[in-house]
Amino acid sequence: MSATQTFQIDGEEIPFAPGQTIMQAAKAAGVYIPHLCWHPDFPAHGSCKLCTVKVNGRLGSACTLEAQAGAEVENRTAEIDDKRRTLLQMLFVEGNHFCPSCEKSGNCVLQATAYELKMMSPHFDMFYPDRPVDASHPDVLLDFNRCIMCSLCVTASREVDKKNVFAMGGRGILGRKVHINSESGRLADTDFAITDRAAHICPVGVILPKRKGFAVPIGERQYDKAPISAQVKESA
Repeated sequence: MSATQTFQIDGEEIPFAPGQTIMQAAKAAGVYIPHLCWHPDFPAHGSCKLCTVKVNGRLGSACTLEAQAGAEVENRTAEIDDKRRTLLQMLFVEGNHFCPSCEKSGNCVLQATAYELKMMSPHFDMFYPDRPVDASHPDVLLDFNRCIMCSLCVTASREVDKKNVFAMGGRGILGRKVHINSESGRLADTDFAITDRAAHICPVGVILPKRKGFAVPIGERQYDKAPISAQVKESA
């Protein structure tokens, strides 16, 4: 039996199996690398860049880079976290994220990550985009004002539900968006169901079940209880 291979994250030895990415190995070891678009159940695509780390002095996405024996990875340095804060600030101003009035507050990965990285202000001017709310479905509300273009709903609908309800389209900061694959563009005119994996994959407050708002009071929700970095083994 060969000896366990390891690499270092901020000086800590991390074991890994051949083929594991830095993100996968870090999560298994209970080490938090900030991320938004990565999910352990799906292939990584590295779109949000929040998981950017330095590997032997070179920047790369932890969700797509394979772990290498002896590599030295910088993760929670002041320089890298500062870059991550800038990415978060851009995400907040590109959408309409009003946390105090959002049903997802306390369970939102974007909000929890902003707290973790000590993002104190949006810094940039708000875009205030005019995005639709789709309340046509009997069980689910879609509020695209909060969308961060992670495409997890697209992947879950295609890979798990085998329905292709969602698709990404358009270009640019304000042009790119999630589309509903129906002739009318309404969720009600698809075969989407509340039991679908895609109905529960959104890391922010875009896909919300109807008639269940605030069932768990704010203050008692997942990230109210402990920071996202303390829940790395349980959270996506």
